[in-house]
Amino acid sequence: MLYLSGFSFPSQQEEALFCLNERRTCFDSFYPFGILGPRELTELEFAPLTVLYGGNGSGKTTALNVIAEALGLERSSLYNRSNFFPNYLELCQAQLQKPLPQGSAIITSDDVFDHMLKLRALNQGIDQGREELFQQYWEDRSSDMRLLSLEDYQEFRRQALARRSSQSRYVRQLLSGNIREGSNGESAFRYFTQRITENRLYLLDEPENSLSPSLQMELARFLADSARFYGCQLLIATHSPFLLAMEQAHVYDLDSRPVRIRPWTELENIRTYHSFFQDHEADFH
Repeated sequence: MLYLSGFSFPSQQEEALFCLNERRTCFDSFYPFGILGPRELTELEFAPLTVLYGGNGSGKTTALNVIAEALGLERSSLYNRSNFFPNYLELCQAQLQKPLPQGSAIITSDDVFDHMLKLRALNQGIDQGREELFQQYWEDRSSDMRLLSLEDYQEFRRQALARRSSQSRYVRQLLSGNIREGSNGESAFRYFTQRITENRLYLLDEPENSLSPSLQMELARFLADSARFYGCQLLIATHSPFLLAMEQAHVYDLDSRPVRIRPWTELENIRTYHSFFQDHEADFH
């Protein structure tokens, strides 16, 4: 599915003209001015599956944040929105092929990290409640309470449950089990499979963070299927060779001048991996 067909950024000349005319001098940076223009990134044309590749400082995250802000996409985490963001957005233009579905969003590694922290905090709270109920179990078994009013009813039911149940069953009845947390990678992978639903536009900033190689491969399959079968359009900033190799993905190399689409096998990152494994080929026998 194609919702966003293209997006244009200001040229280096337009950026320079703005900075020249800007009379405020108390700022050390005009961010996001000066990031994408010098890399000759003025326009992106999108496929259902588009990938932005580049080294640190190449502007991948900046491009995603600019697009997300221009489109008004949902986001959970804060980002580096400077005083000049509105000025920059005035020089940008989005080309929509279809109206953006409600629920379209940008998802960052900070979102995933916050999700994992919340899981841990929730599980710790549940564990604390379980210890309290273990103590309450023995008190309820030994208590001889009489039902004197409606206010005593819940207390009476809990004591009756304690008398006819084992300790573990008593706790399970009164307290939900821990939310399955798993490893950081497993929790991160489940976050994407739960967060991404059909018929949406999603911008993903380095979703491979916290994922093992095998989980990155699973994520690549999930994202490719979401674009191919479930009406999603995905724009992904990544270093992961597994995501770069997704079939039918348009891969933009932000390290090239000007920025252009390149086969994933020609990217510097991938060539480095390839050379490394060639040098150690004998070690695999």
